Amino acid sequence: MGVDREQFYDAKRIATLPMAFCFPGQDSRGADLPPPPVCSEQWHERLLGAMPQLKLFLLIGYHAQRWHLGDQCHASLTANVAAWEEFLPSGRIPLPHPSWRNNGWLKKNPWFEKDLLPILKKQVRISL
Repeated sequence: MGVDREQFYDAKRIATLPMAFCFPGQDSRGADLPPPPVCSEQWHERLLGAMPQLKLFLLIGYHAQRWHLGDQCHASLTANVAAWEEFLPSGRIPLPHPSWRNNGWLKKNPWFEKDLLPILKKQVRISL
């Protein structure tokens, strides 16, 4: 994002809204389970409605992308992230989850770091 620790934790500048307000557990392979639908059904519209000043949405992971992009959501996380220019005018940037598990994804998609990250950092600076 190109922000320092102080900026990131400044609640007047950056809001973090998880897709679930709990840890839903893991499946038999050790992967995290998807967020329970009750969370978005119960809270997301209300919370977003209480923050109309938000300018930029970083959609981290496919579950967030599916919820925020709705009918515009593509069939995969990679397809959404690759189509970032399509979503930018609406203030939404689809991103992979920042996790060590995604190192393989980052190696397979070098365009992410080369093309998207500079734009992401610029959009964050503009929005702050």
